[in-house]
Amino acid sequence: MVAFPSLFRSAFVRLAVALASLFLLSACESGTSPAGSAASYNGAPVAVALLVPSGSGQATDDLIATGLENAARMAIADLGGVQIDLRVYPTGANPDTAAAQAVKAVDEGAKIILGPFYALEANKAGAAVAGRGVDVLTFSNNTAIAGGNVFILGQTFDSTAGRLASYAVSKGLTRIMVLSDQNPAGEAGKAAIQTAVTAAGGTVAAVGTYEFSQNGIVQAVSAIAASAKSSSAQAVFFTADTGGALPLLTQLLMENGVSPATTQYIGLTRWDIPTANLTQPGVQGGWFALPDPGLAQQFLSRYQAANGVAPHATAGLAYDGIAAIGALVKQGGPGALNANGLTQGAGFVGVNGIFRFLSSGVNQRGLAVAQIVNQQVTIVDPAPRAFGGAGF
Repeated sequence: MVAFPSLFRSAFVRLAVALASLFLLSACESGTSPAGSAASYNGAPVAVALLVPSGSGQATDDLIATGLENAARMAIADLGGVQIDLRVYPTGANPDTAAAQAVKAVDEGAKIILGPFYALEANKAGAAVAGRGVDVLTFSNNTAIAGGNVFILGQTFDSTAGRLASYAVSKGLTRIMVLSDQNPAGEAGKAAIQTAVTAAGGTVAAVGTYEFSQNGIVQAVSAIAASAKSSSAQAVFFTADTGGALPLLTQLLMENGVSPATTQYIGLTRWDIPTANLTQPGVQGGWFALPDPGLAQQFLSRYQAANGVAPHATAGLAYDGIAAIGALVKQGGPGALNANGLTQGAGFVGVNGIFRFLSSGVNQRGLAVAQIVNQQVTIVDPAPRAFGGAGF
């Protein structure tokens, strides 16, 4: 029986996307300037506020903040003719401070806010400037805070579940069991998977759940395995991640007769982080979604060459935010930095590949489908390069 490490890390933070890169950033071709553009770009610097979680006293928050700022400045350097006046505001990972800093940024001329990092911060910051005509592009992936003037940059459960459910159904796996943790992230993930399976034309064959503890999994796994068998599920879609239930859960399912050799395992989270997880017997053959790994390596190499260290796993989100901002400014000037511009259907290109914002404030991202084969990651369906094609 395998160990059950680090159960209570934040699943939403871990779900943040892995990084990818493109050297040329632009809006995807749309043929027209974004709706609501006031005028063409005149070359003047555009003030953009970057809210980062430094100052909390936690080393991790300082590391995140450094990565976000470095990546944002890399993106600015890649924009070419668009001039961005990046102004950095520390929030201390505190919602009230984030709100105050958002107001200060707008008072000082910011046309758009990039950040904050955490969901509660973003919720308060968005509310604080909602009446000022300024949008907030948060690094969070918690869709509960999306809407109004708050747009989500982080890779969401909905986007990941949709990509994987569509791929599974396209391969004939139409009866899918959903298996979730009994915690907020697990409940949100379960809902996303259920919606995605139905939308893809599949059937939720069964639903299983377990108390979010080692003992809880041990006690529940027999009934879960029995449900998978009796429902004739062709696949099991897990909300669990590698820092929580996944290693133990997959091992015990195998021991109870639900093997990945006969029942496809699918993961809502990244199964290749940390890389040591690739050696786990239970994940062999499993599917999960990720940005294009080739692009990821390009960004990692560029960032490390420029800064001497590897970036935090969320740094690429700041690059993506600047990519969208720069593309809109280039198309229509600062007046294009509004909801109409942000939600253009063609979307944008960033270091995590293509992405676009929906009117609900959530995003869609172009993701690849990966499979673990012989303890290595293999891409079985590449990330789409445009909306409307394969993968969407």
